[in-house]
Amino acid sequence: MGNAAPALQPEPAPILACTVSRDVANFDLLIEDMEAELGESWGDIAIGDALAFLDQPEGAGLEFIAIAVDQRDETDLTRVSGIIARARDLGVKVILIADQLSPTALHGLLRAGADDFLPYPLPERALHDAIERLVRQPAPAPQPAEPPPLPQAAAPATPGFKPSGQRDGVVLPVHGLAGGTGASTFAVNLAWELATLVKDGGPRVCLLDFDFQMGAVATYLDLPRRESVYDMLSDTAQLDGDTLVQSMVTFGERLHVLTAPAEMLPLDIVTSEDINRVIDVARATFDFVVIDMPSAVVQWTEAVLTQAHVYFVPIELDMRSAQNTLRMIRALKAEELPLEKLRYVLNRAPKFGDLSAKGRVKRLAESLDITIELQLPDGGRQVTQANDHGLPLSNAAAKNPLRKEIQKLAKSLFDLNRAVEAGRI
Repeated sequence: MGNAAPALQPEPAPILACTVSRDVANFDLLIEDMEAELGESWGDIAIGDALAFLDQPEGAGLEFIAIAVDQRDETDLTRVSGIIARARDLGVKVILIADQLSPTALHGLLRAGADDFLPYPLPERALHDAIERLVRQPAPAPQPAEPPPLPQAAAPATPGFKPSGQRDGVVLPVHGLAGGTGASTFAVNLAWELATLVKDGGPRVCLLDFDFQMGAVATYLDLPRRESVYDMLSDTAQLDGDTLVQSMVTFGERLHVLTAPAEMLPLDIVTSEDINRVIDVARATFDFVVIDMPSAVVQWTEAVLTQAHVYFVPIELDMRSAQNTLRMIRALKAEELPLEKLRYVLNRAPKFGDLSAKGRVKRLAESLDITIELQLPDGGRQVTQANDHGLPLSNAAAKNPLRKEIQKLAKSLFDLNRAVEAGRI
């Protein structure tokens, strides 16, 4: 497989719809439903800017706008009515969302030309049904067609598959720079999303837990820790694909996992040569190799970094993460190691309307001279509950915002790698 380092995310999705409100943060349920329906293909504009935006090419090309108003907007209904009328002239559908609006005001806005009305708080699936009615046309009857071609070198990662030793897997280590930054959760869910992107014939994915002392992968997937892991690490000179697979346990018949050993072992039980051998065999056996690293930097960390295509570094918006990031950068520069492979992942990133925290994120990146390419939302208690039950988020809480972001990342990595591989054929 090819190098996934040049880029991580696809081109920005086109904006298909917008919310129009005085402050969209007052309509948090609307934000959730818009994200569920459109992902990143929507935006928000203030009532005062809506007419000017609609007169731009981007505004005229929208599929619909969702105008959210409440009692405080009743003094400005003339402007709201003007926005509705202008959208109608441009052929843009209008969904009116009203929170405790008086009957008279509501009647006036509907007469101005709103296509649909929804009360706030939004009932379950109400926005989905409105979009279906107004925007999405019924799909034509399916015609018989041959199934699309499967990705190159793709086969289900079943427990008994025969290692071919002819792959060139993408290596994706995850190294949290402080305790509690969600590194193991990120690694587990990224590996699972990669393994399940394609229903049949998906990529072969393995997850290696290299935190030999406090590794949590086995706990997060409710897997037994096998004694054979220690035996394999003790004699990597004889390691091959069959031995590696036999040392692993399988989750969901799709993901092969090398758990941490059953007993707590010193991190220097292996050398750089041992780690290189394990990664080499894993790359020859699997399409994606996700590695959960210990937070400590050890002698063989350099070996993993050198082998990595992308080296994910989860951090948080706090002083300890900032200081540890600075130490990590200095250490890598001092040893002239490939610093450009690091991809910083901000866990528990600020919410949509938290402008103060977003400013802190910008200052953090500027002060450390880094680019924070991934910002993961706080998944809340569902994340802890999923980990405690030994399940990936896709199984325990499929609609969790953290799961959605990791799923998008996995798809972008998979698509990018497939495109690189196709270019090499």
